Amino acid sequence: NIFMIEKKKTELYQELGLQARDLRFQHVMSIATRNNRIIMRMEFLKAVITPEFLLILDYRNLSLEHWLLNELASQLAGEGQLVTYSLPFEFRAIEAILQYWISKLQGRLNTLQPQILETLEALVDPKLLSVDRSKLHILLQNGKSLSELETDVKVFKETILEILDEEEVIEELCLSKWTDPQVFEESTSGIDHAEEMELLLENYYRQAEDLLNEARELRVLIDDSESIIFINLDSHRNVMMRLNLQLTMGTFSVSLFGLIGVAFGMNLESSLEEDPRIFWLVTGIMFLGSGLIWRRLLSFLGRHLEPPLPPHVPAVLKKSQPAAGRVEIKTSLKGETFGLSRSTLTNQ
Repeated sequence: NIFMIEKKKTELYQELGLQARDLRFQHVMSIATRNNRIIMRMEFLKAVITPEFLLILDYRNLSLEHWLLNELASQLAGEGQLVTYSLPFEFRAIEAILQYWISKLQGRLNTLQPQILETLEALVDPKLLSVDRSKLHILLQNGKSLSELETDVKVFKETILEILDEEEVIEELCLSKWTDPQVFEESTSGIDHAEEMELLLENYYRQAEDLLNEARELRVLIDDSESIIFINLDSHRNVMMRLNLQLTMGTFSVSLFGLIGVAFGMNLESSLEEDPRIFWLVTGIMFLGSGLIWRRLLSFLGRHLEPPLPPHVPAVLKKSQPAAGRVEIKTSLKGETFGLSRSTLTNQ
């Protein structure tokens, strides 16, 4: 049965037998026991578990309210347990909260993963000469969200690990074992509730570990893609710089032999301007000289910018071992003076 109540904090403390600091709304993650009560804090999800009921504090959250009305009832009824037989109520309540939180983290990763992959696919295209700044902004936002997700998963995993390292805390989480004599008798007859609680926590610890590994793989993919983007940009930048350098050398070559035309363009009289063939001769010399100098500069550029050829490494002769080869060891014993044996090694 799920129902909603409103009470003052002082009345709630008195009914639960807790202190004000136990129900303080801290944005942290912890699982603790006090006065036969389990207090679970999962950031905005705060709950108090007893052997009889599960109390969710401050449920006014859209996703939390949807979970309370549609999924919690079936989980508390015993669905999704790690064992076939019925466990006490606090086991189902703890599992319901842990399942909700791990599903919340998995949903955040499932939302981020396609967005990041789509953005990286658009940025890593080698045909692009520049990077879209809007895509980079989206990748930056998704990277921050991924970092927050990794932090939340680490905190969730560390919280469960702290409980797994303390056997006394695991025993305290089994509330019905200490309040109901029948449950205690069942535990002594072969059903160890502390072991079942440990298995339950280990299951969600492994899920958190898998989720963290997926987030780390996505982080590595982002880092590798950033390296590829920088390599592509450097390659295009080098091509543009090389083209700019070639054009500069061509301009220098033409300008150098253009001095001849400048000299003939001066208002000075000589006998050369009377010859009709001198124009074509001077023009040909200018273009030929400019081309030769430009070609010479290009060869100089190629020798100094292109990577050198690797040095010639002589082939190393390797010992070939025939497939049908075998080694035989023959030992002959002779009755010599000191009784020593002589061995012969034969290669075929």
